[in-house]
Amino acid sequence: MTSTDAPAAIAPAPPVLAEVVRSGFTEGHHRGSLVLLAADGSVERTLGDPDAPVFPRSSNKPMQAAAILRAGLELSGERLALAVASHSGEPFHLELVAKMLAEHGLSAADLQTPPDLPLDPVAAEAYLAAGNVRERITMNCSGKHAAMLAVCVRNGWDTATYLDPAHPLQLLVGQVVAEAAGEPVAAVGTDGCGAPLMAIGLTGLARAFRSFVLAEPGSAERRVADAMRAHPEYVAGTRRPDTWLMTEVPGTLSKMGAEAVQAVALADGRALAFKIDDGSVRALGPVLARALELLGVDAPVVSRIGRAPLLGGAVEVGEIRAKF
Repeated sequence: MTSTDAPAAIAPAPPVLAEVVRSGFTEGHHRGSLVLLAADGSVERTLGDPDAPVFPRSSNKPMQAAAILRAGLELSGERLALAVASHSGEPFHLELVAKMLAEHGLSAADLQTPPDLPLDPVAAEAYLAAGNVRERITMNCSGKHAAMLAVCVRNGWDTATYLDPAHPLQLLVGQVVAEAAGEPVAAVGTDGCGAPLMAIGLTGLARAFRSFVLAEPGSAERRVADAMRAHPEYVAGTRRPDTWLMTEVPGTLSKMGAEAVQAVALADGRALAFKIDDGSVRALGPVLARALELLGVDAPVVSRIGRAPLLGGAVEVGEIRAKF
């Protein structure tokens, strides 16, 4: 570098969303970005850069399910909720996925999900104790993939290439994501389940969730939101924060994504979205609880979601807590 060269600008670090406190000592931080929307859709508060594109991961699933409905597949109730799921792999999840496949002349062999164990640790222990091994149907996205395959059968689309970004279904998914977010898709990648993944900003993600809860009854978006809220245990599982929140705060739409992404919309249109930069899901609960408090949600479930104790020798010695 010559004497006339200016030093390169260094981007500021994202703000701290949560801190890790053990025995009264702060031993770590989780940084990220967050946006809160008021009921009228205006931006009420931001932290970090919520307009920078991120991969929402499974928080994109409501838009994927809406695309499946727009493509003509008739789904409702628990089946539609499971099409949006990052399910825990509990027996009732796996049984319904198998039924959805069979109803369209398909089987678990048609799934292109990677073989996996149940997402829920309790379910995984029971699954292994029964002598089972990793299977494609057990992977938490198998409900979404079953619905994708089913709509391909319905429309005569190729089922072998249903995960190709150029497949008619995936092109429609991209359109729905962009419409719901109110912004173009910034990048297309590959999700952990193998499906195409569309990048948008957190503000766009919050707008998308808001648009689903406020959509016209009978529209694809509203049908997805209504199914998720009516059957939250199929969207997540019996021991999951998304289930607790949608069960205990009527009208709420909630969906987490891998790498510590979360999006929520309340019945009146208030909404939030955030991503923790390091992808640590251990901080997701405390950050979500604080964001809900700032949106004015006053319910016992908020404290339950926000509790993240740290143990030392099987004794609680600290916590992960929101720092905003």
